[in-house]
Amino acid sequence: MKLATFVADGRERLGALAGETVVDLNAAATLLPDGPPSLAPSLKALLTQGADGLARAADLLAAVEAEDEVGRAGVVFALDAVQLRAPVPDPQKILAIGLNYRDHCQEQGLPEPTVMTLFSKFPSAVIGPGDPIVLPPADVTRQVDYEAELAFMVGKPARDVPEAEAYDYIAGYLCCNDVSARDVQAGDGGKQWVHAKGFDTFAPLGPWLTTRDEIEDPHTLAIQSLLNGEVMQDSSTEHLVFRVPWLLAELSRSLTLLPGDIVTTGTPGGVGLHRDPPVFLAPGDTITVRIERLGALTNPVTAAG
Repeated sequence: MKLATFVADGRERLGALAGETVVDLNAAATLLPDGPPSLAPSLKALLTQGADGLARAADLLAAVEAEDEVGRAGVVFALDAVQLRAPVPDPQKILAIGLNYRDHCQEQGLPEPTVMTLFSKFPSAVIGPGDPIVLPPADVTRQVDYEAELAFMVGKPARDVPEAEAYDYIAGYLCCNDVSARDVQAGDGGKQWVHAKGFDTFAPLGPWLTTRDEIEDPHTLAIQSLLNGEVMQDSSTEHLVFRVPWLLAELSRSLTLLPGDIVTTGTPGGVGLHRDPPVFLAPGDTITVRIERLGALTNPVTAAG
């Protein structure tokens, strides 16, 4: 399934994609004779129901696709007629991994890391598809960069998880743009990662959550970023240094991961900072992160104020 949070008729809804439409799962539940009175108020709440909740969502989606009479106003919406939000607009944690692609290390002349570089982004930075990335004033930063990243969402509480069991704790996958203020990041000898990557609007997520069962191996996916339609990054998740199950297991050794938490796994080569000449985001730009089988996450760029 592809699970989404979307706004239609002024109300935020939990949905699942069906072709070029999105189904309001709670509205569908009220119309199906054998369905529950509602499913869950949000995707995060659905994840707390575990496998049973996802199974009920799949059953509702299948029922709507099979019953034409259910496809009426208030239940099924054209995808291009709704506003998609970040799949979980309010994750408790956004954990991010740096220097995790071989080609990104190579473009900086750095060896592959032997220790995971971990930092965090803030929930207040989260935006969804189509929401603007707002550039801070020029006296704060003049070098805002893009970073296409594969992210995964935690599906159930995870603590001290063996690597062999890690996939069982992953709800699914989504695109992330780890927007970064490079001149801020370079401050204090290059130590200001959290500051540089934590500005409001610097964590676009989406366009939806593709559930884990649809992605047999997350390390075989083409990943790109496109600036105003021009390909800037063009790589594959096969170039990850630290892979998805290892990351979840390692993080769970020190942190309790909760449903809806986001782990974003690093960016490949081709970021603006390391191009010749460097390329940074400017008002009027459009930046897209596209990952094979996960969709495309597109955001306009605007100036503050």
